[in-house]
Amino acid sequence: MVLPELVLLDDYDNNWQNYLEAVYSFFVEDFIKNKPSFNGTRLALKRHPIINGKEATFWHFTTSGKIEDERLPDLRRCERIRWPKPIIESDICGKVKVWKNKRRNETRILLFFTSESYLVVLADRGDYILPWTAYLVDREHRKRKLLKEWEAYKKAEASG
Repeated sequence: MVLPELVLLDDYDNNWQNYLEAVYSFFVEDFIKNKPSFNGTRLALKRHPIINGKEATFWHFTTSGKIEDERLPDLRRCERIRWPKPIIESDICGKVKVWKNKRRNETRILLFFTSESYLVVLADRGDYILPWTAYLVDREHRKRKLLKEWEAYKKAEASG
């Protein structure tokens, strides 16, 4: 799988507002106009809260922070806005490690594109899936933890 080129702030003359609108236009193209599916299950969006006319899923793809109202723009996430869709739609051929886990009371599907250290998280809602977040995994201990979780999932799946 070859991922699309990064969307760089430099390509928009370092104008944040123009850049943000361009990043949003890629999101709209990939997730609103041409909705992806994952293993035959349709993807919906977490639309609310809509902030500055943009859906909650968009903000989770482009900002970071634990407190919802205090999330900040994340340039690494913005640059990779074109990556979630091809990773979600990829045929699972070993480049993307896929597994499920529980987060609070929800089942999450994790798609880890290891060669780029990029993680896409989906929320499994049964008859549909919500793209939840996506980000570059830039800490080695986090990568090790994800790979250990994937290995445990595969081992449990094989024995069960």
